[in-house]
Amino acid sequence: MPAFVARIGLLLATLFVASCAYKTSFTGVNDAKTEAKNKALPTFWAGRIGLQVQSEPPQAFFAGFELKGQASSGELTLISPLGNVVGIVRWSPFEALLEQGGTTRRFASSDELLAHITGAAVPMSALFDWLAGMDTPTPGWVADLSKQPDGRISARRINPAPAADLRIVLNP
Repeated sequence: MPAFVARIGLLLATLFVASCAYKTSFTGVNDAKTEAKNKALPTFWAGRIGLQVQSEPPQAFFAGFELKGQASSGELTLISPLGNVVGIVRWSPFEALLEQGGTTRRFASSDELLAHITGAAVPMSALFDWLAGMDTPTPGWVADLSKQPDGRISARRINPAPAADLRIVLNP
């Protein structure tokens, strides 16, 4: 188990260092104002995501992303700072799949899968609401959507420990 944790830590540190050079190539997919005028929730987002978990040892997860679908079913593609696909997450009401390095792992839910990837439980249904600008109360989490119109979302998990900070920057 310690070797696994060390490998994850090395991977996350590499992603963190390389994320400084990450340039996104997606444009025009996150126009929430246009979507709101059309009374339809967006079904595609792209940008960068970061999650820092104040565990012992501390953990950090940074990646580019493309998110399609909705809380009940969809697809999340995680992209390294160098532009390589790190993994693809697909979920439905029945299961969640992680495709990574030519292998597929199954999980009971998208929340369980996200906790496995990031080291902290991230509430999928609230995440979609936050992306759409809806401040959905979520037990243990406090979201700051004050910069959501500018494509910036942050949320902090205060319960249960360890605390976690989530930051999302959407592409224009």
